[in-house]
Amino acid sequence: MNKVVVAASAAALVLSTGASTAQVQPALALSVAAESSEMIWNAVATDRGRIFVAGPRWSGSRGPSLARIDAEGKPQPYPDAAWNAWQPGSDNGAAFVNVNAIHLDGIGGLWVVDTGSPKFGGDPLPGGAKLIRIDLTTDKVDRIVPLGPDVALAGSYVDDIRFNRAHAYLTDAGRPGLIVLDVASGAVRRVLDGHPSVVAQPSRDIFLDGQPVRGPDGDLLRVNSDPLEVSPDGRWLYYGPLPGPWSRIETRWLDDATLPSKDLATKVEPWADLPPVGGTAMDRNGDLYFTDLAANALRRRAPDGTITTLIQSPDLHWVDAPFIDAERRIWLPVPQIDRAPMFQGGVGKTLWPIRLYTLPLGSDR
Repeated sequence: MNKVVVAASAAALVLSTGASTAQVQPALALSVAAESSEMIWNAVATDRGRIFVAGPRWSGSRGPSLARIDAEGKPQPYPDAAWNAWQPGSDNGAAFVNVNAIHLDGIGGLWVVDTGSPKFGGDPLPGGAKLIRIDLTTDKVDRIVPLGPDVALAGSYVDDIRFNRAHAYLTDAGRPGLIVLDVASGAVRRVLDGHPSVVAQPSRDIFLDGQPVRGPDGDLLRVNSDPLEVSPDGRWLYYGPLPGPWSRIETRWLDDATLPSKDLATKVEPWADLPPVGGTAMDRNGDLYFTDLAANALRRRAPDGTITTLIQSPDLHWVDAPFIDAERRIWLPVPQIDRAPMFQGGVGKTLWPIRLYTLPLGSDR
C-alpha cells in the first residue's frame, strides 16, 4: 500500500510553554502505510522492513492484539495465533490479555506491555499484567516479566515503556506512579506513587472535536502518568500525565533502589507545559515529537523549548504512540481512541478503516 494524503500544515502555534515558534512548510504528504477494517492499533514499531502494530482489546478491535503487517498489507497475529487467542478463563500469563504498548529495546527485542485487564479501568487479572519480550530474529517469546499485585495494583493501567541501558521505565495511567525495571534481573518496583507529577489535574481536560472526552462513567476522562521519554544521553526521564504538564528526573535517582521515597520525590523538576498528547517520540538530537490531540496535529519541541507544527489534519484524529525508524520516517498510528463505544455512550463512532501513516522527517537538524 502506498497511498498519499496531502494535508495542510498550520503555522506553528504559541503554546503555554511561552516559547517562540517557527513557521513550517505549507503542505506535507502523509503516506498510508497500512489500513484495516478490523484491527484498531494504537502502537507501532518497525524492524528491518517489518511493521508491527498493536492495540487494546477494549477499543472494539476485532483483530489480533499484536500483529505483523504482511506483504498484502494485512495484519497477521504475531508472534503466533496462540499468543493472540486469550479468552476469559485462559491462562492469563501465556497470552495477551490487553496490549497497550510495544517498544524496541535496541538489542533485537520487541517488548509488549500487557495491562492484564481486558476492560478499560478494570483491575489486572491474576497473572495478567506483564511484559513480554519477543526475539525479532527467531520470532519467539524469550522472556516474560510478571508485574505482580505489588506493582500492577488494583486500578492500575500500565501504559508504556522506555529503555535506558540496564533499566527500563514504565508509566501507570490508572494508579498514578512510575515503575522501574532492572532489565537483567527482572526486578520491578513502583516509585513516585501519587506524586503530583504523575497525577492528572482536574483543571486540565482532554479535548477533541472541541468537546471534552468523558470516560465510561460519564465523568471527564482523567489519564494519569502516560507519556514518557528518555533523553538521548540517558540522563533524564521526561514524563507526565496525558494532559500535562511534564516533569523530569535524573535516571540515576530512579535506578537507585536504596533511595528512600521521600528523597526521590525531591529530585523531580518541572520540564515542559505541553497540551494533552496522544503519544510522543524522542529523536536522537533531543527533539520531542508529540501529537496534539485538540488540534489533530503533529508538533516538535526542540531542546530549547521552541515548538513547531509539522502537520495538522483531520486525518490525524487521536494519533497515538509515534515511532521514528532508521530511515527517519515518523510512523503515526491513528486509533481514534475517543471514538470507541465506551467514550461515546456505548455507540462506537470509529471511522473505518483504521490507518497507519508515515511522514518523512528528513536529515537531523
